[in-house]
Amino acid sequence: MAPALLGAWVHGRGVTVRLTEVEAYRGQTDPGSHAFRGPTRRTRVMFGHPGTLYVYFSYGMHVCANIVTSPSGEASAVLLRAGEVVDGRELARSRRPTSKSDIDLARGPGRLCAALGITLDDDGDDLRSGPIRLEVPDADSPPVAYAQGPRTGVSGPGGSEEYPWRFWIAGEPTVSPYRKSPPRGGDERRR
Repeated sequence: MAPALLGAWVHGRGVTVRLTEVEAYRGQTDPGSHAFRGPTRRTRVMFGHPGTLYVYFSYGMHVCANIVTSPSGEASAVLLRAGEVVDGRELARSRRPTSKSDIDLARGPGRLCAALGITLDDDGDDLRSGPIRLEVPDADSPPVAYAQGPRTGVSGPGGSEEYPWRFWIAGEPTVSPYRKSPPRGGDERRR
């Protein structure tokens, strides 16, 4: 599902972003996933309906958003890592005043959420009818050329080469730089 989201548009509170980078997380079989240890108060949304937004606070600094992709009762999601602002650029700039250029407005999961105006209050919203909406390219659209590799910033086994579940549009300047995570304890970086 993750590569199919590349090129999709996310509309959020006056700004539209074309997704250029995503990461997949496969619930209880994926040591990099927030849902690896089963449902919790934080991860309950991941076990809900596909097409739902799973939003969480990361490192006490950034709001990050995922799209739930598995059937209800299972937990898989795709992290929205980066995108190109295609509409509402002035509003995105006002939400991201420290961006050095328009390329950086939604380059990284926290920046993307800030540009779109996504907050923790959006956790659990339906992407078909909520304030944040997803527009996926139709089946007749030509496929997007993409690259893939290990997830960025994920510690432990879930961040290894065994999980090449980061997907990005090849040659796209808005893709965030790859950062290997140093070994750490705990599940702080799980999605």
